[in-house]
Amino acid sequence: MSSARRYPPFPFLDSATGAGYDGTETIEPSPGRPVRRSPGKALLETETTAMKKRALVSLCIASLLLLSSCSKGAEVLPSPSLMPSSTPQISLPPTPTPSPEPSPLPVGPANPLTGLPLESEEEVAARPVAIMLNNLREALPQQGQSQADIIYECLEEGGITRMLGLYQSVKGVGTVGSIRSARTYYLQMALGHDAIFIHAGGSDVAGVEDAYGKIREWGVTSLDGVRGPYMSTKTEGGLMWRDPSRKKANGTVHSVVTTGTKMTSLLPTLGIRLDHKEGWTYEMAFADDGTPADGINATAIKAVYSQYKAGVFRYDTQQGLYLVEEYGKPYIDGNTGEQVGVTNVVVLQAHRGYTGASYGHVTIDLSSGGTGYYACGGKAIEIRWTKDYPDGQFRYTDAAGNPVQFGRGKTYVNIIPTDQTIEIE
Repeated sequence: MSSARRYPPFPFLDSATGAGYDGTETIEPSPGRPVRRSPGKALLETETTAMKKRALVSLCIASLLLLSSCSKGAEVLPSPSLMPSSTPQISLPPTPTPSPEPSPLPVGPANPLTGLPLESEEEVAARPVAIMLNNLREALPQQGQSQADIIYECLEEGGITRMLGLYQSVKGVGTVGSIRSARTYYLQMALGHDAIFIHAGGSDVAGVEDAYGKIREWGVTSLDGVRGPYMSTKTEGGLMWRDPSRKKANGTVHSVVTTGTKMTSLLPTLGIRLDHKEGWTYEMAFADDGTPADGINATAIKAVYSQYKAGVFRYDTQQGLYLVEEYGKPYIDGNTGEQVGVTNVVVLQAHRGYTGASYGHVTIDLSSGGTGYYACGGKAIEIRWTKDYPDGQFRYTDAAGNPVQFGRGKTYVNIIPTDQTIEIE
């Protein structure tokens, strides 16, 4: 946008009033006396007036010419811009990244082993599958144990331990193994859940440690990869087989596996009861937050089984889980390469006995009850536990006798001898 130029006042403007001069002379009469003009004098005045007008016009023309000639050599100033010559950079505060909304839990009937939703009522009514898992150093890593709803770990002969992985649903479960032999106290754990029991072999010392005898006596639904028709010589040829990669890396004895796909397809064909009997209920109770009130700090828990084996559980505040370690290393699921994490940790102390048999078998008393600890959310409390022989469920109560409420999620139960220690930090 151009601005108007400013010029000096023309000579014919009154500098004081700004009034224009039109060339007409005004004669003020004397008071009380009329003004007389002679014809000659009037003519002279008329001529004089005309001359003045001509002189004024000449003066105006001269002034305009002078201004025009001056303007030719004058610097023409640029019109000021309404906008600055350069746009200033305005620093705006960064737009905050909105926090992601937590994903709502899927809606569905509650898994009786975890309190978390399942897809259907049929899965809730189904009998869980209990699988014996090898835990020797030479047999690691285990596979599929991170998908178990409950893991029971218990002492065996020679200071070693084995696990019993409990799965309410095997849908979506990958490879599970390696699978090993049974002991009578693992049968009691499986019976407490009315579970289908998968194993490869078992103790067979009559009157001493006789898992095979108790399977028959107690009516355990046993699917045995050693004495039953469930082991195939071909990969995925039956319910169980020896995995070639595990045979090469871990040895033949540590190579028996199954998969969730095979269990899903084959269990309905075996003529066994797949659902709980009518009226059967679990006694575990769950809460959204299972952190025990008035609990002691329990960010690290160590459950000692023997000089050979101890389990360590470290609480991860970000995940809200206890991450499991054994043999001084993270406890890894070989399917995923990830460390096993659980919501609840239980440590029970139970009486251990020795059979005196040449195999060095031990007995674990699960019917007399005892004391222990329950931990969730980085806190722990003392508890008491009981179990009816042989097929009762584990019952857990706090110091006041109230049933323990577990946090929704997976649970790891350590059953250690009474002469071993529990360390909590």
